[in-house]
Amino acid sequence: MAEDRIKFLKLGLYFVAGVIMVRLFFVQIIQNKMWVAKAEEQHTMENKILAKRGEIYMMDGSEPVAVVMNEKVYTVVVDPMAADEEELRGLIFGEDMKENLVASEEEVFRDRTRRYFLVARNVGTQKAKQIREAEPAGVWLKEGTKRVYPEGELGARLLGFVNAEGEGQYGVEGALNKELKGTDGLLKTVADVNRVALSIGNDNVKIPAKDGEDVVLTIDRNVQNNVERILKEKMEEFGKDQASAVVMNPNTGEILAMANLPGYDPANYAEVESADVFINRVTEDPYEPASVCKAFTFATGVDLGVLGPETTYYNNGYEVIDGWKINNASQYDSLLGPTSIQKALNWSLNTGSIYALKLIGGDANRITEEGRKKLYEYYTEKFGLGKETGVELYENLGLIGDPVEGDGRDSLYANMTFGQNMLVTMMQVISGYNTLVNGGKKVTPSVVEGEMVGGELVKKERGEGEQVISEETSRVMREMLWGTRTTYRANGTDPAGYYIGGKTGTAQVIRDGKYSMDEWVATYVGFGGTEGELPEYTVMVRIWKDGETTSAETYALPIFSEISNYMINYLKLRPKQE
Repeated sequence: MAEDRIKFLKLGLYFVAGVIMVRLFFVQIIQNKMWVAKAEEQHTMENKILAKRGEIYMMDGSEPVAVVMNEKVYTVVVDPMAADEEELRGLIFGEDMKENLVASEEEVFRDRTRRYFLVARNVGTQKAKQIREAEPAGVWLKEGTKRVYPEGELGARLLGFVNAEGEGQYGVEGALNKELKGTDGLLKTVADVNRVALSIGNDNVKIPAKDGEDVVLTIDRNVQNNVERILKEKMEEFGKDQASAVVMNPNTGEILAMANLPGYDPANYAEVESADVFINRVTEDPYEPASVCKAFTFATGVDLGVLGPETTYYNNGYEVIDGWKINNASQYDSLLGPTSIQKALNWSLNTGSIYALKLIGGDANRITEEGRKKLYEYYTEKFGLGKETGVELYENLGLIGDPVEGDGRDSLYANMTFGQNMLVTMMQVISGYNTLVNGGKKVTPSVVEGEMVGGELVKKERGEGEQVISEETSRVMREMLWGTRTTYRANGTDPAGYYIGGKTGTAQVIRDGKYSMDEWVATYVGFGGTEGELPEYTVMVRIWKDGETTSAETYALPIFSEISNYMINYLKLRPKQE
């Protein structure tokens, strides 16, 4: 009996030993990597080294000036397993940290097994110093930066902002986020049981952070400031609540100002009532620009050699296309009868641009498929309408209808000759006007001048542009646009000795699926410079108020005139010497 009991105990011991051996084999061999990793996790601290976000500059004449800067701030991280909750209650979770906290005391200490909890962001240097001097266990301060906008609302919808996660949103901050953000580094350090970093160990890893680029914009802060001032004053004078403007060098594509009002404070972006105020309407908001597009239609005809300023047609005051009656906005008896293309541009006659489309298609009596195809080619490929312009910002393509596929193509393209039944951005339109007036070259618009490296501006290379229409066509279009402006429409606002041209566009807005007679958007696009020379600047203005009529002659043209006169003075352009 005793021998049986001894045998049973031996078997039991052998079984237990076998189980232990199997378990040890399983842990040491099969699960070795897992348990090694868990052990390393207990004695290794891993911290991200934050890259410094690049700053943003505007030009002040020939000198770069920072308009978006960085302020040193700190992120507070807590290890709930190592930290003393009572000690941190007053130090970190007090009233003075209320605006910085992203987690409550209860949330942080609910699970003591956690080793990493982000507690607060954008903590100032004074508070960070207080925390550091207290030397609390299980607390780390990560140095970082927050964005500071010393110019306030200046260029806000162009610049954008940086959100709480450090990601650029909208404008330059969003579109160039990758370049500005840089690449974070990594610091992996062996620590003791109290999570104190050791200075020795082969497991230490340090990957340096790569700071973001300091981007210099082509925007001249003086031009930007004055364009915004002019828009604001005119909006108040006219009782309108939305306005945008862009100023460019037509020969290089450099953007000197890009303004959208109303603006906002990028430093307090969370306080805005609607995200609509973040949208850059120059590049992201396609609309129907109306009769400013007549210049593109006539330029197509001139470049193809089928018409000129003196080409004559018979103006009946309207055209019927695909059963639709298309009227001229100007219905004066003096305009009826034989009319030149120049006069059609001067008085913005829809019948004139429709007639040009007929000539483009090779038949003076009707619109043809060939004409639609050629106009589509010039609109999209030559002038860049409905296409990405290449500007270093977010862009919306808009819509240019297919010349063949779909019903009612003739009426669609008849309306497109004067800028309706199509959607384009202001950036596309003014870029097309650059081509019209700069000698026929398609230059890429740019808002980036270069990069600050070691305190010096390193400019980006620019191409000369592609010749897409002839120099003669460009010369003719400058003459035609100058002729249009020097009619009654300029109202004597241009100083003598300067060569200034442009075109109005008053677009009906679609409401409930049809064009409204009670809501219009006003546009003016033009150029300026010294007489006898290529233009030095182009300007495009858009102004409106939802639910109201806004005519280009009354509202957009005066804004252009004021900006134009400012540019003549700012660029110190000399009048033609007699």
